Amino acid sequence: MPEATTPSADLDFDADALRGKYRHERDRRIRPEGNAQYQRAAGKFGYYMHDPYTERAEREPLTDRVEILVIGGGFGGLLAGARLREAGVESIRMMDEAGDFGGTWYWNRYPGIHCDIESYVYMPLLEEIGYVPKWRYAPGEEIRQHAVAIAEHYSLYRDAVFHTRATDFTWDEEAVEWTVRTDRGDVIRARYVIASSGTLTQAKLPGIPGIEDFRGHTFHTSRWDYEYTGGSPDGGLTGLADKRIAVVGTGATGLQAIPHVAEGAQHLFVMQRTPSTVDVRDNRPTDPEWAATLQPGWQRERMDNFLAIISGENAAEDLVRDGWTANARLQRKMMTGALDTSLDPAERERRDELADFVTMNKMRERIDEVVDDPTTAEALKPWYRYMCKRPGFSDLYLPTFNRPNVTLVDTADHGGITRMTENAVVVGAAEYEVDCVIFATGFEVGISGVLSGTLPVYGRNGRTLLETWAQGPRSLHGFYSHGFPNLFHLASIQNGNSVNISHVLQDQATHIAAVIAMAGKTGAKWVEPTVEAEQAWCDTIAHKAVDNSAFLTECTPGYYNGEGTRTSSSSFAPGPVAFHRLISKWREGDMSDVLAPASDDEVSPSDHRQRR
Repeated sequence: MPEATTPSADLDFDADALRGKYRHERDRRIRPEGNAQYQRAAGKFGYYMHDPYTERAEREPLTDRVEILVIGGGFGGLLAGARLREAGVESIRMMDEAGDFGGTWYWNRYPGIHCDIESYVYMPLLEEIGYVPKWRYAPGEEIRQHAVAIAEHYSLYRDAVFHTRATDFTWDEEAVEWTVRTDRGDVIRARYVIASSGTLTQAKLPGIPGIEDFRGHTFHTSRWDYEYTGGSPDGGLTGLADKRIAVVGTGATGLQAIPHVAEGAQHLFVMQRTPSTVDVRDNRPTDPEWAATLQPGWQRERMDNFLAIISGENAAEDLVRDGWTANARLQRKMMTGALDTSLDPAERERRDELADFVTMNKMRERIDEVVDDPTTAEALKPWYRYMCKRPGFSDLYLPTFNRPNVTLVDTADHGGITRMTENAVVVGAAEYEVDCVIFATGFEVGISGVLSGTLPVYGRNGRTLLETWAQGPRSLHGFYSHGFPNLFHLASIQNGNSVNISHVLQDQATHIAAVIAMAGKTGAKWVEPTVEAEQAWCDTIAHKAVDNSAFLTECTPGYYNGEGTRTSSSSFAPGPVAFHRLISKWREGDMSDVLAPASDDEVSPSDHRQRR
């Protein structure tokens, strides 16, 4: 599938008219309260976060010590655990709020769930585990079982604790370790803490007036209620045969779940504020003959090839050849910051915008080809730039709107759903009586417990991480911050970012394990960046930042632009490939920017390592 090319001067569309249409559609959806239009599935809505999959087992509180505590049992935490095991670390405790490993793949088991990055590059450690995915885009249960297999392979269940939430980290200066408290009464001491609590775990709900008045059934897609719907992640929702259902949300989750709900329900109302792009998915079983030809190193080669193409690096061929790589050029400014510097910036912007128009026009034309009703087809069309929202892929979603039992409800002119009553969802003056409302409204993206303040971190002299980051993130390479020794972050802040987050996490886990191994080898007192190293990295991030403000301001509101309130990024702008080259070269040195020498007795804790 070739990458989008720059159109010629003989355009078959009016670029100015498209810009005007995009702004009109954006303005229909902007809400002045931004992200405040959502509410956490917590407090009085905490029941939405109940674990329906694993029964909570009671246990006595822990009061012990481990060498390394990893917060989070998703792919980030699993990769950290795996790399640490490979480095010879035995004392590792994994902790997660879920009932088992898997992270977002533990919680999300809604019908139709699959990965949207090719499974051969998305599912990590395939060669280490000795597994080839059964599908090009694996279903959620296959991915969850792979997470379990990683944990088993690396003996990460040994000291793991589940259904356990860390409530605070406190640095003990005298003992040179962290004290971590949990909601189970645990007081765990750890030399190192790795925070990989994820950014797709805290479900959010729309702040709809009257949501608590609804007397029908409700649940969030991340806690799918199969007791109510019947069926399984493969579909067959027979429990909905006599039910009127409203699904709120048409993002990546909605695209996958809605076709199955439509097949099972008496009637389905799809509540849409902003349509997603819907490109061809073309999922298919893995060809066993192809799998038999794979040679050692095949996954790393494929992962690196995918990341290189997405990041604008030179690649002799495209091994994946899917919608992501075909439209890689349109993603780079938003996802990697790896731009073509051979062009004048104004000319580059002009070419990119025109190529974007061509791609989006083709997607809108596809809707007209698939959806029978012209009014419905028009409402399903995405009027915005390609990377204003995470691109969507489905071969089932658009045909769903040709079913007689499916009604698309466009809520844009009302800023979303107006209110809910005891038995209905109200949009403007129209009431839609339903038996059940399913919220496919996603998660608090980019906000882990550490970053939101719900998991307080107290470093040297009791100073909190949020205080230190009050004016923005401060770190070296995105992993560690001055004043917070032996605390590592697995996240997409001040480092390389990509649509394939599992690749990014794998390289981050490799880096962290290498630093900890070097600390052990050299007898370092702790791992903590110097003031100078941290400031230099913050300056690098700022200096290399790509100005996305104009692009994001013009975008329809969504989580990429903070519902219209965010116009900047803290990622390493040259992109993930350049970032991984940088930290790999850094690891070849003595790591003196972060390792406190064991003989550094002349430096007191109050000096905070400001010696260089």
